[in-house]
Amino acid sequence: MTDEIQDINLPEGNSLQDELFSNTSEDEGQLHEHWKVEVDAGQAPLRIDKYLAERMAHSSRNRIQTAADAGCIFVNNKPVKSNYKIRPFDVITLMLDRPKHDSSIKPENIPLNIVYEDDDLMVVNKEAGMVVHPGAGNFDGTLINAVAWHLRDLKSFDPNDPEVGLVHRIDKDTSGLLVVAKTPDAKTALGKQFFHKTTHRSYHALVWGNPVDDEGRIEGNIARDPKDRLRMKVFSPDSGIGKPAVTHYRVLSRFGYVTLMECVLETGRTHQIRAHMTHIGHPLFCDERYGGCEILRGQRSSTYKAFIQNCFRVCPRQALHAKTLGFVHPRTGKQMDFDSEWPEDFDTLISRWKNYVKGTTLDTFAE
Repeated sequence: MTDEIQDINLPEGNSLQDELFSNTSEDEGQLHEHWKVEVDAGQAPLRIDKYLAERMAHSSRNRIQTAADAGCIFVNNKPVKSNYKIRPFDVITLMLDRPKHDSSIKPENIPLNIVYEDDDLMVVNKEAGMVVHPGAGNFDGTLINAVAWHLRDLKSFDPNDPEVGLVHRIDKDTSGLLVVAKTPDAKTALGKQFFHKTTHRSYHALVWGNPVDDEGRIEGNIARDPKDRLRMKVFSPDSGIGKPAVTHYRVLSRFGYVTLMECVLETGRTHQIRAHMTHIGHPLFCDERYGGCEILRGQRSSTYKAFIQNCFRVCPRQALHAKTLGFVHPRTGKQMDFDSEWPEDFDTLISRWKNYVKGTTLDTFAE
């Protein structure tokens, strides 16, 4: 079991509304599985509509209730209403009256930056802009399509088998390290390490503002923002909303209006660093989803505004890079640690800020 749901068959980005109210198929009366998940062992009792609203991308709680009322939500092969309270190990499925459209993963000849590979796993340094897994709007050209091509002659690797493949994920516009399991045993062993938080992952992030402390700890549950389903929002740890999340940060360099930070994940939630840093008032530089594409700190001069716009062009995505990855090899038991260089856009962005600071004084950064 990993920190992220790995067995969702509904393509990420499709709304439940689209699935429920599209044209029905000719085999009316027969139900087809579109989405499935097993509830974690430690899950407390929770209404199923609330539970699913936090896990089904772009699907509101009202739509999930509509699906339950229509008899489309099943628990342990029996239809349930939206007030059903889930229990540990419940198997929840979305059943619709038409077959799921073909979302099978097909090999594509896409270059990969492979940092390490053996018979059990491979570590890949993903470039920014590449989606890791097919989903709505991104059914091809993904990292896993590239992996499928790279391993096309390995008969034991089926990219459509959830027992192999990606062990964890990073966002489309985040660059950096990922591990891919080539065997079921490797994925199970690596998944347990992620679940029990024994892996080590650090990210480098350029954030807006100048944090008071040189290091700190951010703790706050993460769930989808009810006002914007494409964003994640931080809730109090005792709110009962979302999943617990902890991020540790350390300042690496201060550039007056922005700060280069190292972020170490204790958990691995969707948009965790982006949401946590926004929560403490330091959104990632050029993170459009979380407001980082605005000039949030600095001067009003036209020269400064031109400098920032130039920085946005140099690195036109959230300034976040998965720098290091560490885990125990699933077969040999050896500690494996990997480090990746900054990609060109990130490196250029930091250089621009370093040069900017050289030509200023401390008084310049007074806000």
